[in-house]
Amino acid sequence: MTRRRSAYRSIASLQRDNRVCRACTEAGFPLESLPVVQPYTGQRAYIHGQAPGALEGEQRLPWRGRAGRALRRWLGMEEEQFYATFYCASVTRCYPGKASSGNGDRTPAPREQELCSFWRDWELELIRPELILVVGGLSARRLLGVKNLGPHIGERFELEGAVAIPLPHPSGTSRWLNDPDNRERLAEALEVVRQELVRRGIGLPRSSP
Repeated sequence: MTRRRSAYRSIASLQRDNRVCRACTEAGFPLESLPVVQPYTGQRAYIHGQAPGALEGEQRLPWRGRAGRALRRWLGMEEEQFYATFYCASVTRCYPGKASSGNGDRTPAPREQELCSFWRDWELELIRPELILVVGGLSARRLLGVKNLGPHIGERFELEGAVAIPLPHPSGTSRWLNDPDNRERLAEALEVVRQELVRRGIGLPRSSP
């Protein structure tokens, strides 16, 4: 049974409740995993994506599949450094299953997104990250109110006292990076991310390959 307290004093107590949350299944939505919740070890930066994939749902850790490998390559980080630098969350926390079209994963319904926003709001309150990477269009709409992600990639936003930087989603189904102009835009955005990490002394990313 889903448990949500009126207030949380620690990320550990929040995570205990998040890991067993069944709010969306109780509301009738089909899900194919339990919530994916990354251990908190004092990370000062935060990544907000769309939803876990099948592998993430199985392992119950974020960014384990091909998209995660691409994201780490973009950032120039090995796995250990990536997870030590970023607390990884998403619009919804359970693997939503495949899309009915068979192309990619199902996009969580607006009600699912609303139900899961409770966990994100408390994470930002308790962790108070200095830098937030907003990965993909759905995340940008939920966190920043941005309807068209493309023109805002690499832009600095202020969010909850943090600098928030939108990035495209590294999904293998995306064709956005087929355009050379978009690849250049991504490179510029990643340089902004590196500058912000270095400015705050968060991680020491190497140059992307």
